[in-house]
Amino acid sequence: MGSAVRAGERTAALRVCRLPGVYAPQADTALLAAQLRCEELRPGARSLDLCTGTGALAVLAALRGARATAVDISRSAVAASRVNALLHGCRIRAVRGDLDAPVARERFDLVTVNPPYVPSEDAEAPARGARRSWDAGTDGRLLLDRVCARAPGLLAPSGVLLLVQSSLAGVAATLDALARGGLRARVVRSRTEPFGPVMSARADWFAVRGLITPGTRTEELVVIRARRV
Repeated sequence: MGSAVRAGERTAALRVCRLPGVYAPQADTALLAAQLRCEELRPGARSLDLCTGTGALAVLAALRGARATAVDISRSAVAASRVNALLHGCRIRAVRGDLDAPVARERFDLVTVNPPYVPSEDAEAPARGARRSWDAGTDGRLLLDRVCARAPGLLAPSGVLLLVQSSLAGVAATLDALARGGLRARVVRSRTEPFGPVMSARADWFAVRGLITPGTRTEELVVIRARRV
């Protein structure tokens, strides 16, 4: 990553700027954005984007008329999301905090989440640095399990959660956890992606863990849609 703001990153045709150290929109963000565009979102609906990064998904929701909130634990990410809202001429509320802590007493019509989900040899999430955007414990579920536990309390009646993750982090475990919380959940989008540098560097370890078969260099990204009923 360079030391200056990078412009021109694209998320399903949405141009955003990225500050140093902030997760760049990639295939998972684009997949989530594609599903967001298909969701019914009435004017004035309340949306929440957790682990917002550049704020691309919050901006997209705001452009569709939502009262959008973006949350990230990274100060740089919060700043980036505010910059991108200004660039697109929309308003979002961007706040810093650990997952849903800043909005725990609020309810939303739409919640989007692109959390860290890459399995790592480190059992704990990094306290700082770029790896904090993707490392998620030995099973990739440090943030996923927390999201699943908190999602029911964040959703308004008939509210919708959109969550993206890798197949290496246990799609069935996410579906089961959301169902236990009283949500109706299913996979609505999927896409096979070649490993990037981070995943490629860990491929042998993934194989030892049984997360992939030896020689595999692709993962399936999925968007899970869960609805409060």
